[in-house]
Amino acid sequence: MNVRNNTKLITINALLLAIGVILHQITPVLGLPMQPDFALTMLFIIIILNDNFKITMVSGTLMGIFTAMTTKFPGGQLPNVVDKIFTAFIVFLFIALIKKSNIFGRLAVEKRNNILMAIVLPLGTLVSGILFLGTAKIIVGLPASFSILFLTVVVPSVALNTVIGLVLYRIVEKSLRRASYSIRG
Repeated sequence: MNVRNNTKLITINALLLAIGVILHQITPVLGLPMQPDFALTMLFIIIILNDNFKITMVSGTLMGIFTAMTTKFPGGQLPNVVDKIFTAFIVFLFIALIKKSNIFGRLAVEKRNNILMAIVLPLGTLVSGILFLGTAKIIVGLPASFSILFLTVVVPSVALNTVIGLVLYRIVEKSLRRASYSIRG
């Protein structure tokens, strides 16, 4: 990879991270000081577009730090960092296993990535929600029971992240195509 492409890649990832942080900051709470996490959507887009473990882990760590700074959950700083790092790791492994199994055959990269996003968004958000609640329960406690928070916050967040995430992915994909950036697969 030459310097120009590397610079372009770093710039795109930085922009996606920044958009994720802004979305995290402006998203209102759903109740019981928790909110859907659209920063995850941008993290998943970064993971799918780059297909690189090092970039995945750096992005997961950075997104964890940034969302910790903008969390609306009391004491949610450390759970945000833990959640993003482990979610990034799990999602990367999941995508790698899917790609290795070759279930998509000769499907075009764009179509394959659209299908991957449709699978990763709900599963990744579910994993993230469970990790966040579990970590918060251990470290700071929860304002309600795990099951109530799971049903009232995580499940709606899964639905919202999936729908909005697919829209955001299409926007990012079209923007990158117009900028003549090749999407990896």
